[in-house]
Amino acid sequence: MPRFTQGCLLLLLLLVLNFSAMAQDLSTSSSPASDGGSAATAAPPPAPGSFDEVIDRVVERERMLLAQMRNLRPIVETYLQNLKPDIRGNPAPVNDQYFLGRLDMSDGEEDVSFVRESRRSRLSKMTGVYSLRFQPLGFAQMVFPDADFYKKNYHFNFVRREFLGEVRCFVIDVQPKSDAPAGKFQGRMWVEDQHYSIVRFNGTYSRAARNNFYLHFDSWRLNLKPGVWLPAYVYSEESDMETQSGRVHVKAQTRLWGYDLQALGKSRNDEFAQILVDSQAVKDQSVVAADPPPVIAERMWERQGEDNAIERLEKVGLLAPAGDVDKVLLTVVNNLILTNNLDLESEVHCRIMLTAPLESFTIGHTIVLSRGLLDVLPDESSLAMVLAHELSHIVLGHSFNDKLAFNDRMFFPDEQSFQRLDFKRKPGDEEAADEKALELLKNSPYKEKLASVGLFLRALQLRAADLPSLIRPHLGNSLAAGRSIRMSVLLTGAPQIDEHRIDQIAALPLGGRIKLDPWSDQVELAKAQPVTLALAREKMPFEITPFFPYLTRLPNESGDRVASGSSPSK
Repeated sequence: MPRFTQGCLLLLLLLVLNFSAMAQDLSTSSSPASDGGSAATAAPPPAPGSFDEVIDRVVERERMLLAQMRNLRPIVETYLQNLKPDIRGNPAPVNDQYFLGRLDMSDGEEDVSFVRESRRSRLSKMTGVYSLRFQPLGFAQMVFPDADFYKKNYHFNFVRREFLGEVRCFVIDVQPKSDAPAGKFQGRMWVEDQHYSIVRFNGTYSRAARNNFYLHFDSWRLNLKPGVWLPAYVYSEESDMETQSGRVHVKAQTRLWGYDLQALGKSRNDEFAQILVDSQAVKDQSVVAADPPPVIAERMWERQGEDNAIERLEKVGLLAPAGDVDKVLLTVVNNLILTNNLDLESEVHCRIMLTAPLESFTIGHTIVLSRGLLDVLPDESSLAMVLAHELSHIVLGHSFNDKLAFNDRMFFPDEQSFQRLDFKRKPGDEEAADEKALELLKNSPYKEKLASVGLFLRALQLRAADLPSLIRPHLGNSLAAGRSIRMSVLLTGAPQIDEHRIDQIAALPLGGRIKLDPWSDQVELAKAQPVTLALAREKMPFEITPFFPYLTRLPNESGDRVASGSSPSK
């Protein structure tokens, strides 16, 4: 089993994953994915007659999930912060790390070797992608309580029934038996009471030897397809881990999405089969049926490159499909355009990048903001500042690399996305965009709220040195690089940061504004009501907090299938 040692703890708490038993069992007893019936999506079975039978069903469902996950390759993102007490004794981030990858649980020739992996292990792996080189993360292991989840290894104790959101669950304490192998799950799990799938488990892994460590974690699953609960969130924390370098306090958020990325390609192939052969009498109904003049042709060429890049990012799983959040951003953009009487030759569009690092950039006439940036912006005026900067690149006609209009430039592996696609601007263009953005803001409905915008920038500047992984962009320019910061002129009119004032909110914690559907990659604004703070330490700008999703159950239990697979329980 994977474990933390004092030596590897400072190497980002990397774990060696060892699921040899799982891979061996599934390779002999699990059927491949198909479109046929599956127990995973069938109607709820008859109620069990005893607690022992409940555990039998839980074990069976867990092994079915492991079989299903062999056919899925979701994106896995982990953002970790290391904390130390500040001058008031409250934990505050002092450095951070960021990881992005795909969880690949298929066996075969594509499996990679892992550090300290036994020869017999044919693990489900987490492949590093997007120019980030790292070893497989122990955070990926936390999406399962145990890859060898058998009754013979555990004591199960019923605690009570309780609701998680709208889903009624059995609450069960789990402890490994004294003769069980090292590294088994110990903690509590919540089991929904229809199909007996684990929807949440909270705890850690048993310690294997002296000086070996496991993080505590709280792992959640969502009902993404009828009868199927898939891993979505993991919150990890360790606050009292003693090492040779002192006590370590770490927090981490792990998110999974992109479960249905393969359907994106399939749906477009299906469109071909639906094409109707029209009569030869059908003619072009456009007003001018003629070759475009050179200026229009140049614009069309740039738009083709823009469309190619956006389509590729969406296919990789980095960009959310077009949706309602885009329209909210576009409303702010239109406020800037109308109040400044801007006349643009092409429409402006907005899209959401699904990753946590704070970044924004333009692809032609499309403005892209990251999920993490939208999470931490405290108000609409701060959002307007970011959008005004990117809109200024469009207004000023800063060039877009139209080499992307050649479709063959999109033929690259997903893991090379950050190397092949680059939307960074030259320093001169960034300075010009800052100047133009200030002009747009002063003529906009947000002109009276620029002090709060400067407050956000001041908070960003204050935390930038401690949170380089959160601030570091992957496709665009950085909001804060070294001592420089975007739209720095707004700092002059901003108040000083007062961490004791509850009513001064400079920036928000991560994860509070954007809700991501791990199956479809669609995003929506969170519907949570504003919360009145009781303590100054609850402000937590740019910080990590636990997950508490409101669980719901999909209504139709006979809908689409994810995969079929069965394996006997022991």
